[in-house]
Amino acid sequence: MPLVSPEPVSQHTNAADVEDRARLRDWLRSFSVRYGNFMIASGQSSSVYVDAKLTTCKAVAIPVIGRVFLRKMQELGWRPKAVGGLTMGADPIAAAIAGQSIEFGLPMDYFLVRKEPKKHGSQRHLEGLAETQGIDVVVLDDVCTTGESTIKAIRCCRDSGLRVLGAICLVDREQGAAEAIAKLECPFSWIFKLPELLEETP
Repeated sequence: MPLVSPEPVSQHTNAADVEDRARLRDWLRSFSVRYGNFMIASGQSSSVYVDAKLTTCKAVAIPVIGRVFLRKMQELGWRPKAVGGLTMGADPIAAAIAGQSIEFGLPMDYFLVRKEPKKHGSQRHLEGLAETQGIDVVVLDDVCTTGESTIKAIRCCRDSGLRVLGAICLVDREQGAAEAIAKLECPFSWIFKLPELLEETP
């Protein structure tokens, strides 16, 4: 399997799959994509900002997000026991996937990766999993630019004994994340690349 996965074509794609993806793209375009002058999380300036949480936290979008990510994992052949990523971008996506996973016959728990270890109690980076040793997981993110957040989550998961099958982000801005994640020998995929969400020009 290549470290940077091409867009796979599912042999089981049907009208519902296509509709879910189209609806999610339209919601991201309407609710999450903003044009102007922005400083994004990577510290770079950009004329486009994607606030994915304005879509991923919407009630109407939650089941669609879960189904789209689950189909992506099916296409890639990944069958994790749990999904999660760095809080907060990954949290609503992970919850959406877990919520829909029973319907797919692939029950998955979800977990959260703290930005800093808990200051008391277990002092863990990960929340939501009682057992981590050898558990297959997929790391999630909402928007990937340089991949810094995804990489931090991958490292925390591995340090905790989890087996990372790969990483998936909702929107890949194509600014180095794929290449950076590949250096960790972690397969990487995406739901949308940024150009798919931009205003169409005549």
